[in-house]
Parts: sequence; structure tokens; C-alpha cells
Amino acid sequence: MKPLTNIIRKEVKELLTPATIIPVVVMAVLFASLGGMIGGAQEEASKAPIIGLIDLDGGNYSQVISSYISANSEIAYNGTDVDVGLEAVRTAGGPAVIVVEPDFTSDISAGIPGTVRVYWIMAGAGVMDSVSSSVVDVILSGAGQMLSARMIEEGASTNSSLILAPMVKSETTYFKQMTMDDISPSTVSGVLSSQSFLIPLVVMLVILMSGGSIIGSMGMEKENKTLETLLTMPVKRRDIVMGKLAGAAVVGLLMAIVYMAGMGYYMGSLQGQSAIDMARFGLVLDPLDYLLVGLSLFLAVLGALALCMLMGAFARDFKSAQTLTMPITFLAMVPFFIMMMKDFSTLPLVGQAVIFLIPFSHPMMVMNNLMFNDYGLVIAGIAYEAVFAAVTVGLSVWLFKKDMLITGWKKGSKKTVRGFMRKGR
Repeated sequence: MKPLTNIIRKEVKELLTPATIIPVVVMAVLFASLGGMIGGAQEEASKAPIIGLIDLDGGNYSQVISSYISANSEIAYNGTDVDVGLEAVRTAGGPAVIVVEPDFTSDISAGIPGTVRVYWIMAGAGVMDSVSSSVVDVILSGAGQMLSARMIEEGASTNSSLILAPMVKSETTYFKQMTMDDISPSTVSGVLSSQSFLIPLVVMLVILMSGGSIIGSMGMEKENKTLETLLTMPVKRRDIVMGKLAGAAVVGLLMAIVYMAGMGYYMGSLQGQSAIDMARFGLVLDPLDYLLVGLSLFLAVLGALALCMLMGAFARDFKSAQTLTMPITFLAMVPFFIMMMKDFSTLPLVGQAVIFLIPFSHPMMVMNNLMFNDYGLVIAGIAYEAVFAAVTVGLSVWLFKKDMLITGWKKGSKKTVRGFMRKGR
């Protein structure tokens, strides 16, 4: 049994390496966090929303609406002043102020749908940020059904269209100091999420394709012993490093240019097909904004490529190099999933710090920030990306001057390489 035990121990030791364990652990944590967010969204949907209620009519039908809304909501304000109601609801963290307009009852009696105005306070564009507003929509729908039932009981109208839809909703959305009339939070969130979904995919594809090729080429050079040959040639290692990094930078720049060309067409399509006239609300990017988007993407790609080169230096062969792209891929996946669920501005301070420290998260949110003129966060992100890229490039230059570039983490290999380098010289 001892030989069998030794073989099993050997196989387990070779398979259970950090390269195989870390990706599984990270994926488990990622999916557990995502499940926790979904559970939190379900819990949020089961809570009564905090709203303001203003009944300017006071008639029979408006009381039906007000009673149903009050029974299914937590009322933070019940008065007549819209501005005071908005401030009270915003302070309480609620999503809306509902106003039953004057002549609501008389309009219905005259055969005209009554008007309910909803002032939405939109905190963020993530999935969890829109849960409370969706609950309010459900409550308003239920209030309309209650009103239809009351009209049928009273025989108030023979107009089937009026009975089925006795009230109309007029909406105004407040989001990031911007007032958008006749727009619902779901419409705004849909447009912004479509952009937030595209850019992370571009970032991950660039990292996977170009970063994977860099790490793979480093592993291949070690496996084929061409790296040793290159390092023994009468070329300064600094020049070798700068040549590789310049090539990576050119690749990143080309990808950024191609991306910006596609994004320009994409934004034009959005403006033509979206339910929002984005130009009417200033939700468009000018040439300077596109330049900032391209710069943020380029720095993220450059930092990713330099980090891939840095990690590829520790690959022993081509096979081991393939697993080294996983940590970088996870760095791109984590902010993608988090910002899909929550807006950056609605994350807790610790969450914002974590997302900010991940350099690949900045191009994922740069477009939404520029649309709402949050230039401070954009500039800070670009500055951080530049520092991160400079540090990774500097570490790559430093590492290329070390014998560890060939030996990797193997013990005793440093002496071997030194002897090899002396013979080569």
C-alpha cells in the first residue's frame, strides 16, 4: 500500500497548487457575494417602501388611492408641499413622492383618467438600487386595481377603457442633481446599464486576449529556452523590457482606438433607439469626454499588460503560464458584478475603496460618470491608473534584471543561472 499512497500523495501535491486553489476560492467567494446581493434584493423587495404622499384632491376616488398606498407603504411625509416632501423622503432614504393631483375625482367622474404624479428620487442605476422603485410601481398598480373595483361596485362608468385604466401616471426623476421629466427610473437604469455591460466585456476581452498572449509568450520563451538566448545577447535588458512594454502599449492603444470608434457608433445607436432623448438631458459625450474614456481604457490595458508581463516572469513553462491570467481576469470580473448590482455612489465606503483600488474598474464606470459631469472621480481614477501602470512597468523592468526571470521560484536555481550567465559571457 505504501507505493500507492506515495503516488496518491504525489498526484495530490502536484494538482493542489496555488494556481488551482486560488481560482476556485475566488470563484466561490464571488458567487457567494453575488448570492448575498440577490438575497438582499429579495429582502429589500419584501419591505414596505418609504414614500411621501400628497393628496391634493381629497375626493372619494383619491381617498381610495391614498388609503391603499398608506396601507402598503411607510409614509415619511403626508402634507401638501412637494419640496418639503422630497427633502423628507430623501433624508429617509425613500424612492418617491406620490402626488394625487387636484380634480382627480372630478376627472374620473367626467370620464377622464385621473392623474397621479410621481417624483422619483433615484439613488443609483444598479439592480439593487432600483428594487424600491419597482415596489412602488407595484403598489401604484395595485391602487389602480382597487380604484377599478370601486368604480365597478358603484357602477360609476360604463366606459370599459376608463374602468381598466382609471388613472395615468406622470413621472419626474431626480438623479445626480439632474431633473428628468416624463422619464422613469427603470428607463434611465436601462440605458445606463447597457453601457455598463459593454465596457466591462471590452476590458475583460482585452485582458484575456492580449494579457494571455503576453503571459503565454513568456512561458513559451522559457520552455523553448529562447529567453535565455535573448538575455545573453549584447542587448541591454532595459531595452528588452522597454521593447516588450512598447509593443504592449501599441497593442493597448490600437485596441483603445478600435473601441472608441465602435463606442461612437454605439452611442449614436443608443440615441436613435432609446426611449430617452439623451441629448435633451445632456446625457451625451463631447470629444473631450471620449478622449478621457479612451485614456482611461488605455491606462487600464497598459497596467493589465504590464501586470501580465510581471506575472508571466514567474511562469516555468507554457502550461503554468495559462493559469496566471486567472487572477487578473478576476480583478476585472469582481467590479463588473458588483457595479451591475449597485451603483458606485450607493456602495458603502469600504466597497467604494475596494472598487477604486481595482484599476480595471475605472473604465467600467467612466462613461456614466462623464454623462453626469462627475469629472472629479474620473480624473482621480485616471491618475490612479497612471500610477498603477507606472508601478507595474517599473517592477517589470526591475524583475527583468534579476536571475529569477529564468529560475522562477525554484530553490537553488539562482546559482545555476548565474553560472550559466557567466559561461554565456
